[in-house]
Order: sequence, then structure tokens, then C-alpha cells
Amino acid sequence: MRLELEENLPFVAIRVGYRGAEAVIGKVLIDTGSAGTLLSVDAVASIGLFPLPEDSLHTIRGIGGSEVVFSRRVDYLAVGDRALNGFEVEIGGMDYGFEIHGILGMDFLTRAGAVLDLSSLTIDFKTS
Repeated sequence: MRLELEENLPFVAIRVGYRGAEAVIGKVLIDTGSAGTLLSVDAVASIGLFPLPEDSLHTIRGIGGSEVVFSRRVDYLAVGDRALNGFEVEIGGMDYGFEIHGILGMDFLTRAGAVLDLSSLTIDFKTS
């Protein structure tokens, strides 16, 4: 699958399933420096993925600062035809001063067997 380079950063589109609904989310940054996967609350609201009163909030920190998020297990998260079922994501505001709808972190990349080829700007997946 081809990566899109914007501002010299690699982006990809993903699919997220939740309670039988699916969202296709573009402008998701592939970030090998991020331990976890984070999605914009605006990008997943259309499939009913929003904070509930019983959700616990926690703070994550990165180079851009800190952000309050909640976690949710989705039916699946997919890049191309590689999907991980029952995958846990963090969801937050993601107001970073530029358009971004998610961060695909090492939790997904390692479990999915991602192979990044930066010379050809592609992401593929090892077959098990």
C-alpha cells in the first residue's frame, strides 16, 4: 500500500469498525516513535465512538505536549487488507495545529507485521 508524504511525514488511510459501523479515516500518521495508536474523536464520532460517563480518562505525553484521552477496544483496525480484531485505541482531540486524524503507533505496526519501505514509500505486511 502506498504511503502519502505530506510535509515529509508518512500518512496512510485506515478503516475502523465499531459496533457494526465502519469509518474510513485518512491523514493517519505512521509514527514508529509512538507506542500507541491514537485517533481523533472527530474522525470516529460518525460510528458512535465517543466518551462515555464510565470511561476513565488518562493523559498521554509526546513531543508535542500532553493530551487527555480515553481508550476503547474497536471491532477492528485495518490498513489495506491487514486487520487486527479487538484492537485497543486511544481517542482524543488531536489539536496539533495541522490536519491529522490519527497516529498509527508501534502497537499496531508490530502486531500487524508491518514492513515499511521508505525508498518506495510503501507499507506491506508479513504473512504469518
